[in-house]
Amino acid sequence: MFDNLSDKLDRAFKVLKGQGSITEINVAETMKEIRKALLDADVNYKTAKAFTDEVKQKALGENVLTSISPGQLLTKIMSDELTKLMGGTTAELTFPATPTIILIAGLNGAGKTTFSGKLALFLKTQKGKKPLLVADDVYRPAAIEQLKVLGGQIGIPVYANLESKDPVAIALEGLAQAKQNGNNVLIIDTAGRLAIDEAMMVEIEQVKKALNPHEILFVVDAMTGQDAVNTAKVFNDRLDFTGAVLTKLDGDTRGGAALSIKSVVNKPIKFIGTGEKMEALDVFHPDRMSSRILGMGDVISLVERAQQQFDEKEAAELQKKIRKNKFDFNDFFGQIQQIKKMGNMKDLMGMIPGVGKAMKDIDIQDDAFKSIEAIIQSMTPKEKENPDIINQSRRMRIAKGSGNDLAEVNRLIKQFDDMRKMMKQFSNPAQMAKMMRNMPKM
Repeated sequence: MFDNLSDKLDRAFKVLKGQGSITEINVAETMKEIRKALLDADVNYKTAKAFTDEVKQKALGENVLTSISPGQLLTKIMSDELTKLMGGTTAELTFPATPTIILIAGLNGAGKTTFSGKLALFLKTQKGKKPLLVADDVYRPAAIEQLKVLGGQIGIPVYANLESKDPVAIALEGLAQAKQNGNNVLIIDTAGRLAIDEAMMVEIEQVKKALNPHEILFVVDAMTGQDAVNTAKVFNDRLDFTGAVLTKLDGDTRGGAALSIKSVVNKPIKFIGTGEKMEALDVFHPDRMSSRILGMGDVISLVERAQQQFDEKEAAELQKKIRKNKFDFNDFFGQIQQIKKMGNMKDLMGMIPGVGKAMKDIDIQDDAFKSIEAIIQSMTPKEKENPDIINQSRRMRIAKGSGNDLAEVNRLIKQFDDMRKMMKQFSNPAQMAKMMRNMPKM
């Protein structure tokens, strides 16, 4: 995500490296590189120029403190301005009525149906809502079936009427069912349309008029860059949507749509899709995204994802086991499953400050844990509970059963032992204090 833009901005900041102060000359050269980086990222030209002019003005008006370098100061200014460019503050969904009606609109292939399912799951698990999905795409039978399958996977009901070809009538029927069944959120998945398709644009306007939705979310494929922003403008002129959703952001190394859409359409980005899994949906935080673009990570989002997956009671039990040095391969396997639910591994690593840049050329597969899982699953229940009994003959059997080399099994068990020792040390306050006292000597 944003790899190309981050690299180019990093190179632009190097113009100021070693400079004692920010001057009209060196800041102009840096801004030229930054503007070029933004345009290469498919950011709208007017947006890129206005942005760099603002940053330049702010930079020249700042005094460089002796404790920081001009490059560091410019990074801070850039971070603030990028945050402002992408909306400034987080735009949360509002729930002013029961049921709250959310209309989903967008182009063909943007990922509306998948997003509708992801949003329903998000509202159910993160907001405690009881949503109903409405299959209102009367032109693509596969869309109705797709939404039913997704609803079944996430345990959320779907209203569909295969006999009707009237999207307004279907939406109203869905609303009636939501009221009858006590669903407090109604999510309406409409047909994909082209901005130039006048008949279909009129149709969705009629759906809007009939239901008067509280939220209209425009779903756009982030990988289409500037085209996405132009299309958003056309849709906004007709629907006056309340927020945008950027899908497939995990596959977009440029980031032009994320940086341009707020300034061009003046509507906030509310959600971003970060992967194929149904849990891969994040609320859009402009300040956190700015931090990630500038290579400073996003620890807050990483912690939030972890909190969503890790149960407090389980964590307390695990802590007791660690203190008693009883952490076993069953616990380790369980932790791996929870980490996998947090999302794409490379995306997670990119949230750690400094790690994103270090790993940008390293390809981390989503099945990175596959070999470890195979080794653990080849152990007997007794071996998983008592790692210390795994002798050489057992290791050879585990290697053969998991399809791995003996060296890989030995390496995993060695790393597991080292990790257990370290975890035990960290769980002991007295040991931790001793380690901290020894840090200066190290």
